Amino acid sequence: MAESEALLRVEDLRAGYGAGDVLRGISFSLLPGEVCALLGENGSGKTTLLRAVCGLLPYRGSCRLAGAEARKLSGRERARHIGWLSQRDAAQLPLSGLDAVLMGFNPLLGALESPSRGQRRRAMEVLEALGAAELAGRDFTRLSAGQRQLLLFARCLVRDVELLVLDEPERALDLNRRRLLFETLRGRAASGCAVLMSGHDVNAALRWADRLLLMRDGALCGRVDLRAAGRGEVEAALRAAFGSVKLIEHAGRYLMVEE
Repeated sequence: MAESEALLRVEDLRAGYGAGDVLRGISFSLLPGEVCALLGENGSGKTTLLRAVCGLLPYRGSCRLAGAEARKLSGRERARHIGWLSQRDAAQLPLSGLDAVLMGFNPLLGALESPSRGQRRRAMEVLEALGAAELAGRDFTRLSAGQRQLLLFARCLVRDVELLVLDEPERALDLNRRRLLFETLRGRAASGCAVLMSGHDVNAALRWADRLLLMRDGALCGRVDLRAAGRGEVEAALRAAFGSVKLIEHAGRYLMVEE
């Protein structure tokens, strides 16, 4: 697919909190159907970058979504294109699990409009696909961190958005749920959705992503197309972000270990 067909194109992006910039000249693009993992140590700027892409932080430079400059879109318009999962969701309202998932339809609803029967049916289909239908009638605030995370992930999936932006989506999930999450993301990518996700599990990224973006001190220090890169290129990019590490091969996949 030609570079001109990029769904997301970020050029010289600078953003931060208050007077200082956290991000320093970030540039990359993401094509429809790609899964891109954003990796780096704590404080490297991953969450700031994702929030800027979603229009939740003012930025300088350019961030174009489906050809339109993101800052020129209203929050509602951006939300129609993007499914956003924060690592710190503040929702503490006494909602049922199903109502928490139905919030994913808010960008399509009027101020006093309630989700339709079809939307409620869709939400239940997503919950069933994630093996979480039993959470539909539970009090969201009384669920475990992993159960809440699963519902918030489901909230991102109820609409067929063009771009999923996920900040540590596997956080608090058990091993089986983590695998199901990544399998679900690969399925969405196969249907043309682009995925940009941050995380700390490098080996999960090596297994499930198409591309890696490596961050250090608010800048990109490496980028790798896992579909084409050799072991040396991948290892060099990971070392730029994490220091003294190396790759080993196991069962046809790369694994990162400490030296």
